Amino acid sequence: MVLTNTQLYFIILSMNTELLLSVVPQTATWSAKIASIMISSNILCIVAGRYTIQVKGSGSSLSLNGSFNNFTLPELLASTSLGHIVGSGIILGFAYMGLLN
Repeated sequence: MVLTNTQLYFIILSMNTELLLSVVPQTATWSAKIASIMISSNILCIVAGRYTIQVKGSGSSLSLNGSFNNFTLPELLASTSLGHIVGSGIILGFAYMGLLN
């Protein structure tokens, strides 16, 4: 029996998926600690994005007051995307170290 390249690819992919799922530790369940970590990391990245994004004003403006007056929707989406990546890393790292129990 000769296998095609596509069949071999799916066999290798399924083997790797099973291996990865067996190695991944149990992640932390949702709690107020996890929510506060995610919220604070998003706020931190929004504030950092406000002052570090160099090309500003290239999208629809949000109706915010104060120092975020000219903050646009693409800037907000980019900042919160980074905030979720940072927050996920912090949550997984803290869960691995046992700090979220």
